[in-house]
Amino acid sequence: MKIGRLLLRLVVGGLFVGHGTQKLFGWFGGQGLDATAQGFDQLGLRPGRRNAIAAGVAEAGGGALLAAGLETPLAASVLTATMLTAIRRVHAKKGPWLSNGGYEYNVVLIAAALALAEAGPGRPSLDAARGRERCGSGWALAALGAGAVGAIAANASATRAAEAVPPARGAQPAAASTTASRPTEAPARAEAQVQRASQGSAA
Repeated sequence: MKIGRLLLRLVVGGLFVGHGTQKLFGWFGGQGLDATAQGFDQLGLRPGRRNAIAAGVAEAGGGALLAAGLETPLAASVLTATMLTAIRRVHAKKGPWLSNGGYEYNVVLIAAALALAEAGPGRPSLDAARGRERCGSGWALAALGAGAVGAIAANASATRAAEAVPPARGAQPAAASTTASRPTEAPARAEAQVQRASQGSAA
């Protein structure tokens, strides 16, 4: 039995399951789907409901796969995509440190998932039980590449959706009304929701 890998899988995978179900169902003190969707909308991840469902399913599903040791490279790629999206949309502008709302925790989670993709889930795991324990540097790089592509696609889709929405009549120009430049309470709440969901509280 590989105790270290088992603990890593259970801790990281289990936390991702928790974050995903916070978004989808409001479990573990989460905001639930409606509030998460509103927060995603205000962060520019539009349509918010679709992106909230995608992020919740990716985190809960990817975390479950990682914890079970099933299709580990796939799980690593899905979780990497969600963390890269969180970094791009929420944490990058705040620098690396968690104390400032930065992205260090997201990077640690990406590194843990990719480490498991390279080392393999070990025993006990469903991959090992099936005799299909795909692992190695090639699988880790493939998971990283797939995760990066997924994050780029998610951000591009959100950008196209935001550009397709016509401004409301009488609305301020876009440059003056983005969440980054308008210090209103709603965007602040939205950013806090996504930050909790992506940083220990992990699309």
